[in-house]
Amino acid sequence: MKDTFKHKGLRQQLVNELKHKGIVDKSVLNAINNIPRHLFMDSGFLHYAYVDKAFPIAADQTISQPYTVAFQTELLQIKKGDKILEIGTGSGYQTAVLCEMGARVYSIERQNELFKKTSKFLPKLGYRAKKLIFGDGYIGLREEAPFDGILVTAGAPYVPTPLLSQLKIGGRLVIPVGDDVQEMTMFTRKGPKEFDKEEFGAFRFVPLLEDKN
Repeated sequence: MKDTFKHKGLRQQLVNELKHKGIVDKSVLNAINNIPRHLFMDSGFLHYAYVDKAFPIAADQTISQPYTVAFQTELLQIKKGDKILEIGTGSGYQTAVLCEMGARVYSIERQNELFKKTSKFLPKLGYRAKKLIFGDGYIGLREEAPFDGILVTAGAPYVPTPLLSQLKIGGRLVIPVGDDVQEMTMFTRKGPKEFDKEEFGAFRFVPLLEDKN
């Protein structure tokens, strides 16, 4: 499958739409402009690759809406070289955005089918995460902590304590919290036990899976 001039034109339209919806971080917009989202999608949805919507992928999961990807990524305020933990690799699209922005990415996926597929697929596109792990996102990745940022790409019924503890001082955790509808929430670590909490409105994600290893 190729990345054509038509695809690039559709991506530019998508970027313009994201700007219109309030995304301002140029590095986020550039990443979305550069990444061929159509390659991350099942063949039945290829015509919709640059529509600002979520679509199904394998294992009853979804590829997130581009606006959601951009919004969450913008909240992290990523700088080149930042160490980022992603909870929920999924299709690998969000992982690619983080890599494109120059982050050192560690990503955990709970679904073995997706983990195997994405582990092979991302390097073919030139996106090399530091580590892709098959495991439980609720416990994070203590051996690689602390992280500059942690991004959760599935709805969590509560905020996992290990994720908060794996942030650097000044680090940010962006996580959708709730059951049917989630509140996009950001925690900024201010000290060993001090966190600022901000909320950014309602979103809808597939649930974050737990304890199935």
